[in-house]
Amino acid sequence: MAVCEAFSAASPGDPEPGDLIEIFRPAYQHWALYLGDGYIINVTPVDEGPPATFASAKSVFSRKARVRMQLLKDVVGNDTYRVNNKYDGTYRPLPVQKIIRRAESFIDQEVSYDLLGNNCEHFVTLLRYGEGVSDQANKAIGAIGFVTVAAGAFSLLGLLRSRSKETHY
Repeated sequence: MAVCEAFSAASPGDPEPGDLIEIFRPAYQHWALYLGDGYIINVTPVDEGPPATFASAKSVFSRKARVRMQLLKDVVGNDTYRVNNKYDGTYRPLPVQKIIRRAESFIDQEVSYDLLGNNCEHFVTLLRYGEGVSDQANKAIGAIGFVTVAAGAFSLLGLLRSRSKETHY
């Protein structure tokens, strides 16, 4: 299946069991793992009832999540998605039966959630590859680092400027 092809609940495409599903929300991407027969596994806020679209702001700040098996079409809602096994070139996927067995062992479990260190993308890549990775989190961490460095530089410039004014008087 082409990586760039987008699908919707009305046009579901043909994902294979074990595929990573990237769902395009208005401000971010939500990740799930396709189990087969129209079902996915994903993490949702603990107190969010089905169908979980994970679109609420509370999901970003939640420290706990619940692993749920849901219909792909219900989770996608009006958004679009694509099959995106983007890490296959870097990490070797586990055998499909092992991926599905591992995924099923997490259903209805409460897990820790951290937007930058343990998010929905980390969860599904852990299932597929045995290692949790997230480009989305890495980009956010990089942006935070850049803002921190820039703020430090502006503070230093302000300090130098104020000391420069002091020496002139």
